[in-house]
Amino acid sequence: MLKRIETKVLSGGRLTPGDALKLFESDDLFTLGRLADTVARRKNGKKAYFIRNRHINPTNLCVNRCKFCAFSRSKGQDGAFELTIREIIEKLGGRQKGRSKTDLHDISEVHIVGGLHPDWPFEYYQEMIATIRKHFPKLHIKAFTAVEIDYLSKISGLDLYSTLMALKADGLGSMPGGGAEIFAPDIRNRLCPEKISGDRWLEVMEIAHKAGIRTNATMLYGHVEGYRDRIDHLMKLRKLQDKTGGFQAFIPLAYHPRNTEMLGGYTSGLDDLKTIAISRLVLDNFDHIKAYWIMLGEKISQLALRFGADDIDGTIIEEKITHSAGGLTGGQMTAEDLANLIRKAGRLPVERDSFYKSLKVYA
Repeated sequence: MLKRIETKVLSGGRLTPGDALKLFESDDLFTLGRLADTVARRKNGKKAYFIRNRHINPTNLCVNRCKFCAFSRSKGQDGAFELTIREIIEKLGGRQKGRSKTDLHDISEVHIVGGLHPDWPFEYYQEMIATIRKHFPKLHIKAFTAVEIDYLSKISGLDLYSTLMALKADGLGSMPGGGAEIFAPDIRNRLCPEKISGDRWLEVMEIAHKAGIRTNATMLYGHVEGYRDRIDHLMKLRKLQDKTGGFQAFIPLAYHPRNTEMLGGYTSGLDDLKTIAISRLVLDNFDHIKAYWIMLGEKISQLALRFGADDIDGTIIEEKITHSAGGLTGGQMTAEDLANLIRKAGRLPVERDSFYKSLKVYA
């Protein structure tokens, strides 16, 4: 029975780890969805957001070998790539398969994440950001996960704060939330033993927030973790958000198994919706919960907009990381596609900027 938890949610109370576990163990998906939808509408009304963005992955060469990752490569390995800064600029400003030059110039954000390149110096990343800003001064640059920032700090010889401030001076506007995976040490060691710890990820994000850089947060679910591991993860994010207020959105990332060492299966639609809903209920201090359509698919993303999510990400244009692991969606959608998807879910489509300022409301 969820009556006590329902009363707590409706009265604005904060859920405990025990409450969250009862929600995960419950089969009452409709009550979960109704409660999460209530909370989402308190925060954002009927609005559901998307952004005109473009993903850029500068390289898949990586010094780490995470067992869940199908994207990373070693030098000389089939499929390895490393983009020059000129190639990155061409991707942002030139023609792209299925899209016109005008379409690309309409984007308001570039999202940059990649492998930890074994040879690129810190200055290369600075030049990358500075050159993008020079060529596209109105384009918001959201770049580098906490894992990448930690690595850049090491290769630069700077502390985390100085690394972040240097990148900010070059044009870094915000950070994505990747690399969080699952914070629980035993699970994290099975997933990605070479990657920074969950505590270090949280430390990087706290320092980013102190540097005035807003970030997202993620959780990779559906592999070898249990419900308690997910709850521990959500509670740690909530605690840091209480402290800094620097997280903009939370994105649950559904595990994709193909071409990985871990293998396994895809998540179910039921688990996807339950995880979205419980995230909305637990993370009461996050303004936005994102249903990432690249991972969830269009129809589950639509349903998620009635289960606590209020954002489905954006146009994307070119996505490599999820598709390397067997992503089943297409790699891009137009703004009109996204608006139509949202509208058919009974929500009001709102095109946003990187800080959730409304740019256009689609009636």
